[in-house]
Amino acid sequence: MRMEEFLAQTILDAAKGDDGSAAEAVIEQTEEKITVQEHAPAELDVQKVVVEELAVDKAKLEEKVETLQRQIETLEGAATSAEELKKENESLKADIESAKADSDALKIQVSELQNRLAEEQERHFDEQARNPNALALLDRDVELPDRFPGETRDHVLEVIKEARDKAEAEGRIRKAQLLEGVLVANEPSGNLAQKRAALEKFFKDNGNILSGPVLEELAKYGIPHKNGEEYLLPSEILTRMY
Repeated sequence: MRMEEFLAQTILDAAKGDDGSAAEAVIEQTEEKITVQEHAPAELDVQKVVVEELAVDKAKLEEKVETLQRQIETLEGAATSAEELKKENESLKADIESAKADSDALKIQVSELQNRLAEEQERHFDEQARNPNALALLDRDVELPDRFPGETRDHVLEVIKEARDKAEAEGRIRKAQLLEGVLVANEPSGNLAQKRAALEKFFKDNGNILSGPVLEELAKYGIPHKNGEEYLLPSEILTRMY
């Protein structure tokens, strides 16, 4: 039996009583039941919607918490890296300060050595000024002074060495022995070979090109670079000078 039929039957049964009050009571009770039954599903739907919304909010909050946790871990890792970088930076600063101190100490040593070298060169020049032939194997023309200490001596020793080698190659034993005796008793100063090598390196570093800066450097040391109006090749300058 449907709800409407049941209610109609109930009202009819009540109407058959002694008076209409019972019927009215039944009608009121029935209306209350209907009202309750009508509103109950609506309230359940509202509660269901609220529960679903709360579940969604909870999921969002959990996701936000996870995101914040990851950010915290990232920041903590960055802080650790920053601390490590700070320590490395402090260590590098200490190394730099130590290197500066070593550099300053070496500069002092270089300065001292340069002063000693200048004094030694001055001593050689003084000696050469007093007796120009003292630094040569043989007497020479004092009007043609050495450009650096031992220039004449080193040239003479090179010539003797070349002559000794040629004498040996030609089988001139006695000549070779005499020249060898001179070489053994007279060590070259090494200045000639040193300056020749330095000039050769200078040309090589500049591509063996007589550029403006190269010509300025040659003029600074009084090294000629022309034959009349023609420019000399670097190899020709070396041959002419050393």
